[in-house]
This record gives sequence, C-alpha cells and structure tokens, in this order.
Amino acid sequence: MSEAALATYLLLAAWLASVAGMGWLAVSMPGHAQQVWERIPSSAMARLLRWLGVAGIIAALGLCLAVDHASMAVLVWVMASTGASLLVAFTLAWRPRWLRVLAPWV
Repeated sequence: MSEAALATYLLLAAWLASVAGMGWLAVSMPGHAQQVWERIPSSAMARLLRWLGVAGIIAALGLCLAVDHASMAVLVWVMASTGASLLVAFTLAWRPRWLRVLAPWV
C-alpha cells in the first residue's frame, strides 16, 4: 500500500472516530438521549457514553498525529472534530434516531 493511500485511510479513520466520539458525547446528554431513544439512559450508561466520546476524540487525535507532524495534525484534528460535530448536530435535528447505531445496547 502506498504512503498516500495509508495516510488517506488513517485520516478517514480519524474522521470516523471523531464522528463516533461526538455522537457518543451528544447522546450522553439527557436532552439528546431523549431525542434518540425516547428515554433517558441511566447515569452509569451516560458516564460510559461520555468516556466513549472522549476515547473517540483522543483516538482521532492519535490517528491524525500518525499521519502528519504535530502542528498540521492538530489542525486536521480540529477540522475533523468540527465537521463531525456539525454532522452530529444536523443528524440530531433531522433524523435523531440514526444515532442509535452508535450505542445499540442502550
């Protein structure tokens, strides 16, 4: 696999990790959880979702750092996180139940 293809796959994985992380953080909030599941998860489940969200965002940063030098990686990570948060926000506004995919066990 070429270096450019590997970098592309790693950046795609970073963006997907950002989407998952932002989604988990969003559904850990009672208001958004109500939209997604029509009920509020337990406090332990909300805590787990928050930790998963943080792990997703940190994983995205790690993947970005694996692709490029630190200053560029942080810039790409911020842009990926911003795009992911917009995608999650628009999904919550349009089809909130689609976010059930992120936590089918709830």
